[in-house]
Amino acid sequence: MNFAYRFLGSTSASSDAASSSFAFAPDTLRQPTFFTGKVARHLAFREAISALHHVVVSDLRFKPRDRTAYFEWLKQNEANFLAEATAQSAALKPRIAELQDRIRGLDRARDRLMKPFWTARQAYFNYLYKENRDAWIVLDPVITVHPDEIFFECFSLDESSYGRLSCDHDVFESLGEMAFGTTNIDYSHALYDEFQKIRSYRDTTLTIDPSGFEVQTGDDLDFREEKIELPDSWVRGFLQVSSAMTLPAHVFDLHPQDMANILTRLAQKKEKAGPRSLRFVLKPDSALEVVIEPWHERLTFRRSIYRGKEAAEIRIWGRRRLAILGRALPLARSVRVHLTQSGLPSFFVVDFGGLRFTLGLSGWIANDWSSAGQFDLLAPRHKVDTDSAQRVFAALGKSHASTAAELSQWTGVDQTLVHAALTAYTQAGRVMFDLDKSLYRLRELTREPLSPAQLRFASPQEEKADRLINANLVTIGSIDRNQGARAVNGSVLDNARTEQVNLVIDDDDRLVEARCSCHFYGHNKMARGPCEHMLALRRIFHAQVEGVAQDGRAIA
Repeated sequence: MNFAYRFLGSTSASSDAASSSFAFAPDTLRQPTFFTGKVARHLAFREAISALHHVVVSDLRFKPRDRTAYFEWLKQNEANFLAEATAQSAALKPRIAELQDRIRGLDRARDRLMKPFWTARQAYFNYLYKENRDAWIVLDPVITVHPDEIFFECFSLDESSYGRLSCDHDVFESLGEMAFGTTNIDYSHALYDEFQKIRSYRDTTLTIDPSGFEVQTGDDLDFREEKIELPDSWVRGFLQVSSAMTLPAHVFDLHPQDMANILTRLAQKKEKAGPRSLRFVLKPDSALEVVIEPWHERLTFRRSIYRGKEAAEIRIWGRRRLAILGRALPLARSVRVHLTQSGLPSFFVVDFGGLRFTLGLSGWIANDWSSAGQFDLLAPRHKVDTDSAQRVFAALGKSHASTAAELSQWTGVDQTLVHAALTAYTQAGRVMFDLDKSLYRLRELTREPLSPAQLRFASPQEEKADRLINANLVTIGSIDRNQGARAVNGSVLDNARTEQVNLVIDDDDRLVEARCSCHFYGHNKMARGPCEHMLALRRIFHAQVEGVAQDGRAIA
């Protein structure tokens, strides 16, 4: 996806013995968004913004050892090795010609054997070029100014970790002029070094410079315009994070010292074999237990009590990413953990009091947010008519942040359709779900809304489901209702094979449990989202049984 940014100058930072000042350069092509405030909680802000930086630079993908220099040295010294061996004995001279022929044969054999290595090496260099080219792109966070808070969002280099720093306006001693909205800011590595200079005895001012919107001509030499091609995965990752945040989850508070103990134990050992996971053992009204695999070391945290109603054991992978939280824990008041299911995303919200840092982890490192499961497909799938959707969006635009219940009350739109409308806007990058405060926020990810053609099908599975429905290959079997939840059983004929599908849809119209006999589900379970057969059965169930038409209105 191609995007154009225009910054007036560059982000700057200055500090002296008495004060520190940080002026972010916003994208002047976007809606005017600016903010000025003097930080009141210096140390908490420094540690939280530093944790955000650790997300930005995190890259835990496997990197093969670079042996290019060794092979180059070996190639350059082959002739020397041969000359030295020849000089050791005059008796070898008659065989020089024979050896040279053999060497030429060996060279040809070596070229044949080493060709896969050289090809792989070139592919690796191409990969490095691509990653270095994209690295500075993901270093530019998205920043949003709202009436109650200001927050930064970013992704790691490997796109498996999501970071969000939200600062209530109470964090600032005094507030200057501000304009609400979302913008991209120019952000650099050098800025991190300046953040480390924040001290409690220095006045620290945070500014998103409003002067960037006062210049009327594009010929100003201070303007820096950049046209870049953002990877689709970056955009899709943002859309998937908000969808994953709305999934049903086991939520509990973990004492910061208990979280630090987990990180300490992980740092003390290095596993050589799998499974490399953390297993959370959750028992109602009992102390939290964490099992560190593969050593099966069980840690019991009596300060952290699980208050949920259902017992569960949930495993998370890619646990090294939790080290991002290490620096933030000494000043934290609590760590709220949101666990969905084993192998699915998890969220850790570190509360500093007025400042909250949210770390979102995909199922595992290699499964980044873009490819992690199409979590938007688990959200409510009701169709919403254009008028209702626009009313919901307009109401959210006035308040900037609201719950679905409040929007339903203000607009008169049924709450189920409000959820569906918000889901659609989330998938379009215009709305996000705030896990900290459990409400929806207006957040325009891009300057122009993403086109419907790009968003018609969020995944290949959804596109296949559409074809199965159009071919009338979906059959509903039994339906069991229990306190608003519905268990739907059915079959789907796909490539001369009948797949058996079982769904559980809760009273909020979310897909909370599903099974299918197909290969996709058998291989991935729900770690990569629902298969096309689940999606097709769900849509047919809504249309034929619950009477929801394509425009979201009930069928008479």
